[in-house]
Formats: sequence, structure tokens, C-alpha cells
Amino acid sequence: MFQFIAQYLEYLELEKGLSQNTIDAYRRDLSDFAEDNSDIRLIDRIKINTHIRMLRERKLAPTSIMRKVASLRGFFKWASSTGIIDKNPASTLEQPKTPQRLPKVISIKEIEEMLHNNLSPLEHVMMELLYSCGLRVSELVNLKTTDIDMASKYVRCFGKGSKERIIPIGEQAKSIIKEYLPLRELLLKKHNLSTKRLLICDNGRLINRQDVYTFIHNQGKCIHKNISPHTLRHSFATHLLENGADLRVVQELLGHSDVSTTQLYTHISKKRLKDVYFAINNETMPPAS
Repeated sequence: MFQFIAQYLEYLELEKGLSQNTIDAYRRDLSDFAEDNSDIRLIDRIKINTHIRMLRERKLAPTSIMRKVASLRGFFKWASSTGIIDKNPASTLEQPKTPQRLPKVISIKEIEEMLHNNLSPLEHVMMELLYSCGLRVSELVNLKTTDIDMASKYVRCFGKGSKERIIPIGEQAKSIIKEYLPLRELLLKKHNLSTKRLLICDNGRLINRQDVYTFIHNQGKCIHKNISPHTLRHSFATHLLENGADLRVVQELLGHSDVSTTQLYTHISKKRLKDVYFAINNETMPPAS
């Protein structure tokens, strides 16, 4: 079983172009299943259902179970198509449904408050690119200086499945990046570095995902909220829609392959509109006699 999992992961990397983080998630999910099911020829629907039941008994979050089931479905579909097994035991396996939760967003006022929180040029660039471009963390940390066209005012990034997209940058983001680039050059000389990666720490180390998560989490403290980098991406999409942007345009900017994923943000906009409406009316309406 583990031998075939290794082949499948290689297929996902070379043929599908999936990111290393996604491949690592598949590896964990499939290895977990293989611990109790070592012979792929003996696996049937009953064994898969037993594994899913065990996941539920371990009190895993519904979203985690969904991902693990998706991993199994993808693996057995591949194994069947390549002739490793005669029949796909997961062909009729249904994807567990989870209650739809609206992503957490913050207001424009809160974004501005964080942007004026005595940020260093590097921190300012990270905040601007996460929010004004809606970048994912992996897209941000892998950004190269050659991916930014200051004259044409756009950023090129590579999202899930190495899918390329072009995102416009505003004057404020352009100004902040221009301020940071000379400082970056000084760091390269100081630490004798040669890299095209945009984001570099003062000690000469390349910025990683955990650096960004820690920074944004700390920034959230100044607005008394527990936030992540993805909160800024959610806010980017929501604020665009609230200000009249077309859903398909937002879909392109976020790099969503399916517009139904982007439509989730329209629900947030409606909820926020409703909250504001009732907040205003509660303040202005006279007390009941």
C-alpha cells in the first residue's frame, strides 16, 4: 500500500502540479489509512467505511474528515485507472457534508488601523499584498521580485496547481513596495545573499509561512481579534463585492476554479448589510413605550 501511495504522490506532484503542502496533506491522510489496511488488493467499501467511522470516533472536525475522504477517493480512482486494482472501492463513496460557515472578515477601518500600527517596511509590504491583492500565504512567501511589474502595476502569482494569475496593485501598494526594495537590496549585500524572493527578514533569512501567521496574529491583537492571513484574503473579497465588483472578476482575482466558491462571499456581504441595518435602526429608533 505504501509503495502505491508514494507513486500516487509522485503523480500528483509531476502530473497535477500540486503544491508541496497539498501533497503532504495527502501523504498524512493516506498513510493514516494504510496503517490498518496494508494490502491494497483486500480493500473494499466496508474497510473504507470502517476507517471513516474510526475518524468520527476520534472526534475529528468534519472538515478534516471531508479532506481525508477526498484523499481516499482520489487515490483509489487513480489506482483503478492505472490498473493497480480491478475495481474502485471508493467509486460510490459520498463526500461528507459539513454545515457551511461564513469566513471571518474584518472591516476596512480595522485594516487601516493595522496598517498604521507602526509597521516596518517589510511588515507593511506583507500586509498590503495579503489584503489589497488577496494573496494566499504560500503565494506571498514564494513571490519573487520579477513577479512584480511596477510600471504596469500588477503582481503575478502562482496559486493552487501552479495556476498563474495576474492581480493589479494600487498606488499605495506600489509606493510601499518601492520603499521596501532599497532596504531589501541592503540586506542582500549585508548577508551576502543571492535570491529573487521578495521578502527577507532583517537577519537575512527568507520569510516563511509561520513568520506570516505569527505576524498577522500579533497584528490582530491591536484590533482585539484573533485573525489569520486568510482573514485578510476573505476581507479583500468581501470588500470588493460590497463596493460593487463583479463576482466573476473577484473569482479571477482570488484564483478560484469554481465560481460557487466565490459566491460564499456574497452571503457575507448580505449578512454584514443586515447587521449594519439593524445596528443603525436600534440606535435611531425611539425606545418602546
